[in-house]
Amino acid sequence: MNWLAHVLLSKKDIDFQIGNFIADPYKARPWENASDNLKNGMHTHKIIDSYSDKHEAFKKSKKRLKEKGLLKGIIIDFVYDYLLTKNWDKYCNIKLKDFNQEFYERAYIQKDNYPLRANQIVENMIARDLLNYSSFAHLEKAFKRLDMRLSPKLAQRDSAISYYEIVCEKIDELEKDFLEFFPDLIKRVNEELRTLGEDKLNHIKI
Repeated sequence: MNWLAHVLLSKKDIDFQIGNFIADPYKARPWENASDNLKNGMHTHKIIDSYSDKHEAFKKSKKRLKEKGLLKGIIIDFVYDYLLTKNWDKYCNIKLKDFNQEFYERAYIQKDNYPLRANQIVENMIARDLLNYSSFAHLEKAFKRLDMRLSPKLAQRDSAISYYEIVCEKIDELEKDFLEFFPDLIKRVNEELRTLGEDKLNHIKI
């Protein structure tokens, strides 16, 4: 799952949400003096990624793309955020626009309490509206952003934008996979929160 899902599948605490969001660039290693909520957010990010990679519906979605491709898992992460946006009201009792706006506002305030690198990552996320997957155009833009970050060696072997047409063609099948997968992921995250001594995700309908 990508950024929107990671923020959604978080305790409603800004440090927890940002920890879940920011775990990849920090390799889930929190900085010195990071709060327990931020550490738990990073931990939850790892649980989400590990569970997603092993789920049969997620594997099925990857198989619907090109036979070979180094970026298939990342592409499905992006596509599932788009499909989460499309099906948002099935899962969250807060309107998507309100959810994103509240997160951006609270993250903007909280970022100044973080190290410079984390501050800049959060600021960039807000400025570029990176939780917005509301259309195929936004999805295409996310693919192009990913391609800009690829190493020259990897870019010679695969590109995100090369998946765009097949994603558009297979979106109905991919949505069926997502609808099978996402409720299971919610249950897994709630289980993990219990082990951390946290309440379940009360903003989630399931």
